[in-house]
Amino acid sequence: MAKCTAVIDIGSNSMRLAVFQKTSRFAFHILHEVKSSVRISENAYKNGGYLQTDAMDRTALALGEFLSIAKSFDARKILCVATSAVRDAPNANTFLSRIQREYNLSIKVISGEKEAYFGGMACANLLPPISEALSIDVGGGSSEFARLRNGKVEQLYSLNIGTVRIKELFFDTDNIPGAIEYIDEALKQLPSLSADTLIGIGGTFRALSRALMKKQDYPLNKLHAYTTDSDTFLHFSGQIMDATPKKLKSLYIKADRFDTIKPGTLILERIIRHIQAKTLVCSGVGVREGVFLSDLLRNSGDTFPANYNPSVRYLLDTYGQHSTHAQQCAHLSKRLFELLHVSLGINPSHQHELSIAAKLLSIGIGIRYYAYQRHSYYLAMSALDYALNHSQIALISHLLLFKKGHSSSSLVSKEGYGQLLPDDATLDGLSTLLWLSHILLASRVNASEIDIRMEGNTLMISGKYLYLAREQLKNIVLPNNLTVVFA
Repeated sequence: MAKCTAVIDIGSNSMRLAVFQKTSRFAFHILHEVKSSVRISENAYKNGGYLQTDAMDRTALALGEFLSIAKSFDARKILCVATSAVRDAPNANTFLSRIQREYNLSIKVISGEKEAYFGGMACANLLPPISEALSIDVGGGSSEFARLRNGKVEQLYSLNIGTVRIKELFFDTDNIPGAIEYIDEALKQLPSLSADTLIGIGGTFRALSRALMKKQDYPLNKLHAYTTDSDTFLHFSGQIMDATPKKLKSLYIKADRFDTIKPGTLILERIIRHIQAKTLVCSGVGVREGVFLSDLLRNSGDTFPANYNPSVRYLLDTYGQHSTHAQQCAHLSKRLFELLHVSLGINPSHQHELSIAAKLLSIGIGIRYYAYQRHSYYLAMSALDYALNHSQIALISHLLLFKKGHSSSSLVSKEGYGQLLPDDATLDGLSTLLWLSHILLASRVNASEIDIRMEGNTLMISGKYLYLAREQLKNIVLPNNLTVVFA
C-alpha cells in the first residue's frame, strides 16, 4: 500500500485534517480532507487568552474522529500542529496534556514565524512561479506574512490580527473604528513591506475568492491560483462589509462564515491597502501542505527538483501505465515545435504546455481506451492543480481533446473556459503539433527514428514504419500555411 501521511492543523477558528498519499518519491495527492469548525479560540480573547472548557471539549472530540479517519487510511505518520490560539493560551498545557493522555498524540505548537514559513513554502512550491510576492495567511487569531523571492521564503512575520480575535474584541460591540485602528497599529510593526503581488491563504481569502468567482461566472472551477486585481477585490470587499446576512447569501458567502467574514474582510482590506498590492492570487494550499512538504522535501532544501511538477507526476504514476508512447510524443513534439513555432506564430513560452500535454496524452487509456482523449482531458482538468496557472491548465487539458477532421478551436465549448485559452491560430497550431507527433508514432517506433525538416512551408518527413501515419494524416486539420509531405 502506498505511504500515507495525515496532517492535522488546529487553527484558532477551524481544525482540518488532510490525508496525503505518495505515488512516487515526490508525487502525491490528497486522499481525504475534512474540516471541523471547533473554534478553539471561542471566548478566549475576552478572557485573557485562556482556552475555554467547551471549546477544548469540542476540539478533543473532533480530534478523536480525525485520528480514526487517519487510522482507516493506514497513515504511517500523523503530524499535528497548533497555531495562534493554543500558542497564546496561558492554559495551553491543560489542553495538550489532555490530548496526550486521551489519544497518545503529541501536538506541536508552532510559532507565528514557523506558521508563516509553512504557508509561504507551500505557496512557493505549489503555485505557478512568481518572481516576488508576499503571502498572507489570515487565520482566526493571527495573520502570517512571508516574503517569497524566486521560489524561496526570505522574510517571516506574525501579527495578532485574526478573524475571531477582531470579532470578539471589536465586532461583537460594533466598534468598527476601533477594529480599524487596532489593525492599522499592528501593521506598523511590519518593516516597509510592499508587494505588487499578494498571495492569499486562509479561509477568509478563499471564501471571498470563491464568491467573487461565482459572481463573475468564472469558467474554471478551481480556487487554487485564481487571480484578480486589487481594485476588483476591494470593490467586492466593500459590498461584503455593507451587506446584511440576506445580502451575504446573495453574494455567495456560506452561512457558517457570516459571523467571521466581515472581520476577516476588514483585515484583508487594511493589509492590501497597506502593502499597496496590485495583483491578488488565491492559494488553495497553506499550513497543512507546508507541514507535509517540509517532511516530504526535508532532504532537498524544501523545494522540488527543477522543472518538477507533482500533479503531472501523480497523473503519470496513477494513469500512465502505457506512457512510453506519450514520452516519445513529448520528444517529437518538442522537435516539431522548434521547427515550426515561428512560421505558425506560436509564442515560444507555449512549449511548456505542449510538453506536458504530450506526456499526458495517454492517461485516459487507464480509464477506458474508447474515447480516451475525453478521459485524458477530464483527468488533466480535474487533477492538474499545482505549479500551473488557470490558462495553462485550460490549454493543456483542451489540447488532449481530439476529433477526426476537426480543428482544436472548433472543439471549444461556447459556454466553457474559452476565455482562458489563447487565440484560435495558436490553439490550432499547438494541437497540430501534438497530434501530428501522435500519428507519426502510430507504429510505436522511437521518435529518434523519424527525420523531420522544413523546405519552405513544407514539412518533410522520412523514416521507417510511416505507412499508418500516412493513412492517419487525413484525420488532422493542418494550418493553411503548412503542408506535410512524406519523403
